[in-house]
Amino acid sequence: MQICLMDETGATDGALSVLAARWGLEHDEDNPMALVLTPQHLELHKRDEPKLGGIFVDFVGGAMAHRRKFGGGRGEAVAKAVGIKGDYLPDVVDATAGLGRDAFVLASVGCRVRMLERNPVVAALLDDGLTRGYADADIGGWLQERLQLIHASSLTALTDITPRPQVVYLDPMFPHRQKSALVKKEMRVFQSLVGPDLDADGLLEPARQLATKRVVVKRPDYAPPLADVATPNAIVTKGHRFDIYAGTPLTE
Repeated sequence: MQICLMDETGATDGALSVLAARWGLEHDEDNPMALVLTPQHLELHKRDEPKLGGIFVDFVGGAMAHRRKFGGGRGEAVAKAVGIKGDYLPDVVDATAGLGRDAFVLASVGCRVRMLERNPVVAALLDDGLTRGYADADIGGWLQERLQLIHASSLTALTDITPRPQVVYLDPMFPHRQKSALVKKEMRVFQSLVGPDLDADGLLEPARQLATKRVVVKRPDYAPPLADVATPNAIVTKGHRFDIYAGTPLTE
């Protein structure tokens, strides 16, 4: 994959070249998207809109730390949607990991989560965030146990993953309505890189075959159900809903 690669660390250890080789990235000086290695972290920039700033994954501080400490925890909609109750903490495959926010919330309340991400740039951002998270004194211990990244396409990986999870979580990118043109900066940068998930409809059936309990699909409130498969089971929040589908139980 081609992207502009920039090193702002001031170091001469070739870390950016190693990173590019690992994730299969090629430097393209004219690419509108840039992956920037700073002294603190790896971040993504939309070069033609510099005011949007850099996007990076941070499980230790910022919004995620606040959500972990002061958010709803088990009361968060995503936790309710995957079925967390009492001692039941399902094993989850997040098949559209994105920046890992929902996966982190589930891990923080005790679920083991395997994140799938097919885009190599997004996978590199996630890996960078995980590396810093694993090294953190406060969260590193449980994060290493509960949150894992798999760089693979969900369309193929959903048929290969073992052991089978109890829950598959899907949050495919959905085009925003025209009137919400000023989508928050993060989504604008992110969508410029990955675009809409045009093949997302193909994820529902393999997800239902893989999950032993349920599949949860996060949708904007105005979006049709994934693959146009309606379900009476949903958890509705302001602006979103979590559609819930039955999985395929384990056979004896």
